[in-house]
Amino acid sequence: MAIYAIGDVQGCYSELNRLLEKISFDPAKDQLWFCGDLVNRGPESLQTLQFVKSLGDRAISVLGNHDLHLLALHHGVEKVRDSSSLQQVLDSPERDELMAWLQGLPILHYDELHNALLVHAGIHPEWGLSKALKLASEVETILRGKHAIKFLSKMYGNKPTVWSDELSGYQRLRLITNVFTRMRYFNAAGELDFESAGSPRKNMRSGLTPWFQMASVLGDDKRVFFGHWSTLPVGCYGRCFALDGGCVWGGHMVALRIDYEAEDWVFVDSPMSKPTDSLA
Repeated sequence: MAIYAIGDVQGCYSELNRLLEKISFDPAKDQLWFCGDLVNRGPESLQTLQFVKSLGDRAISVLGNHDLHLLALHHGVEKVRDSSSLQQVLDSPERDELMAWLQGLPILHYDELHNALLVHAGIHPEWGLSKALKLASEVETILRGKHAIKFLSKMYGNKPTVWSDELSGYQRLRLITNVFTRMRYFNAAGELDFESAGSPRKNMRSGLTPWFQMASVLGDDKRVFFGHWSTLPVGCYGRCFALDGGCVWGGHMVALRIDYEAEDWVFVDSPMSKPTDSLA
């Protein structure tokens, strides 16, 4: 059995299919790990959701910020823009079934056998494994419960920016959600910075540190597979693996085999791709 982690699909179902052909994916024995943002911006969000759902336990996906936004639209707590690529999902007769499935996906996945974590954006450097799983469970529990709509209406915003065990209520849930689905940088004061999205190689603002370069309590024995950051060159950053090749922006759909130690990266170009950046 092969296990491949796959970067943000964002509705690029055609490129995903070409990637799966390239790795000779066999749903009878292989497994796919999707790092979130299955939908939005690309032209085939509906087909992407239908396909990943159809794989059953042959696919594991965590929620990304665009997936959560789709749930907010579904529940009417946000308005759909006229140009939204998510309208096809909301107009589908399968809408309720797909949204119930999406709402039941985890925020964080941990595989003990491979000592690997799958997440959309990253793991807060102050969170060890048990704390990260516990905090993810807090968000997952409310998403699956009677207060889900209230949570979705309160999750938008950049505050608070500093983690504290004393945080409570929707401020606590918002920060946890932002860490797992939106985090990129910390500033010099140790606060989460949500204004900067560029590559560390080209970022002009001083005093910013990528989350994976912060001193972490997670432990070097654990690998973290993440997406979300399309301007960050795909590759290995210590024990963290960046998978978002920016396919929807003319980049690449990316897969990484994770069930053995040798790094086996696979790329499929989008129709507007530039040459693949070297691995970091």
